[in-house]
Amino acid sequence: MSVKLTEGAIEAFTKGSVVPNPMLQVVNIRKIDGGTGPARYRLMMSDGLYTMSSFMLSTQLNSLAEQDVMAPNCICLVKKNVTNTLKDGRRVVIILDMEVVKSAEEVGGKIGEPTPYVEGQTKTTAPPAPAAPAAQPLQPRNVPTSPGNRGSGRDFGKKALSNVPNTPGGSSKVVPIASLNPYQSKWTIRARVTNKGGIRTWSNSRGDGKLFSMEIVDDSGEIRVTAFNQEVDKFFTLIETGKVYYISKGTLKIANKQYSSVKNDYEMTMNGETTFIPCDDCQDVPMVQCDFVSIADLETREKDAILDVIGVCKSVEEVSRITTKNNREVSKRAISLVDASGKMVAVTLWGDEAEKFDGSGQPILAIKGARLSDFGGRSLSALFSSTVMINPDIPEAYKLRGWYDKEGHALEAQSMTELKGGGGGGGNTNWKMLSDVKTEHLGHGEKADYFSCVANIVYLRKENCLYQACPTQDCNKKVVDQHNGMFRCEKCDREFPNFKYRLILSANIADCGDNQWVTCFQESAEAILGHDADYLGKLKESSETSFEEVFQQANFKMYNFRIRVKLETYNDESRIKGTVMDVQPVDHLEYSKRLIANIRKLEAQ
Repeated sequence: MSVKLTEGAIEAFTKGSVVPNPMLQVVNIRKIDGGTGPARYRLMMSDGLYTMSSFMLSTQLNSLAEQDVMAPNCICLVKKNVTNTLKDGRRVVIILDMEVVKSAEEVGGKIGEPTPYVEGQTKTTAPPAPAAPAAQPLQPRNVPTSPGNRGSGRDFGKKALSNVPNTPGGSSKVVPIASLNPYQSKWTIRARVTNKGGIRTWSNSRGDGKLFSMEIVDDSGEIRVTAFNQEVDKFFTLIETGKVYYISKGTLKIANKQYSSVKNDYEMTMNGETTFIPCDDCQDVPMVQCDFVSIADLETREKDAILDVIGVCKSVEEVSRITTKNNREVSKRAISLVDASGKMVAVTLWGDEAEKFDGSGQPILAIKGARLSDFGGRSLSALFSSTVMINPDIPEAYKLRGWYDKEGHALEAQSMTELKGGGGGGGNTNWKMLSDVKTEHLGHGEKADYFSCVANIVYLRKENCLYQACPTQDCNKKVVDQHNGMFRCEKCDREFPNFKYRLILSANIADCGDNQWVTCFQESAEAILGHDADYLGKLKESSETSFEEVFQQANFKMYNFRIRVKLETYNDESRIKGTVMDVQPVDHLEYSKRLIANIRKLEAQ
């Protein structure tokens, strides 16, 4: 395959003109260290006549350079780009999409004798280059195009009009979100607000404050935006979810992935100069950008991965309420999603989403930014930053609805989540007696076994059930008291003035056939004891008698347990270790129905 470079493209880029799909040769590649963020790659490109060294790869194209797909002398088709003007007037071309059409080995060297472009300098003839129809050369100046060809050529002697709209004031062109970076001084984007969180407050030794965050999207990508204090007062009531705005003059910085699932290396903070102007012409701005993962593929993803999922709401449980470590009640609701892969997964909704969710009619549910857990197999949980959409107006939802109405409703889906909350059963609950752990050798295989049982609390071991843990959100490691008012976490390599209490409770449970020692971690231990870990820690410090009374009152109560069992070896001694994955009050009506069904099944044998 032979190709021809798009002569005149470099001159047009230096003048700020739009160049559609230019074919250029890579002359040089230079890596720019991004510090704590991703590396950036700067390119010198040639059109056979001139060279220009201010091309930047967008970070999503870094793999082209890092995997040696792109090398000096290769020829590339620039499919999508945007030109930014710096404070000193220089122009930088951000390459958003590019394809290597001919490798450096195939080209064999530099095409022509290009020189750096100097304004006012024009070469009238171009050095010879291999010809091919892969890219049309730019038409000469002042040569009109035929009606059938209108738009394929462009007069690069004049600054071309951008195919993206102006801002209302007409002072700047709209650039795509994917082109934003901290090195730009002036930009305007046109984006839709897809997820707006509530106002959150904080108070510490440095003072009080408040913030809210939101996510915005256009057809090139998405970005997280956060407002603090005065900007909260200014913007919170004005910005509406689902509306499109022209946005200018925010501060860009490297994104903190710990607090955001948005697929962008940068995030935006509003400042005193930030503007949000409503946009009425918004039909071409997408409602949301999702990269949906099939439910069947969840098994291959890493625990705690943040991903997007869509499915039909097959079943829904009633809202329940739990008490957090801060003594705050939170609503939760478990639902089951199924998709065309024939697999089903449990999803937990929280707060207002749990309260308002209506599962009637088996709606399509899409969640952007759900966290994947290995809680009883594979399960998902919506986060504070997640976007939950019911029957969204997107192609994937219509396709899924068509599949479900035609054939999916009759499919017996296989659950990816072995956990089944509630008292009744049904589904993939695997009800067992505790004696079956021994007789059926549960937990002796390569993988752990999961089962559900109805059992009574016989004994709770209160010794060493509480420990002082690291106060950071995602770290539960035990801290070391430095005896100077500070507590050190070796995992985080930091010292903190406080800690949080965590529970690891050993319990002996029994049914009519046998008993079993099991370990209950934070959530299940709090459910059994009826109090959160923070309250129990303070109670232990203030009144040992009251602390012991909590354990006495928790004995001899019946629960539905979901248990994981696995054979473990320690000091050459093997034993079955049981871990409580979930604990729920017994629904005696459903429990009785299940017992009656089992009796009738035995009678028929």
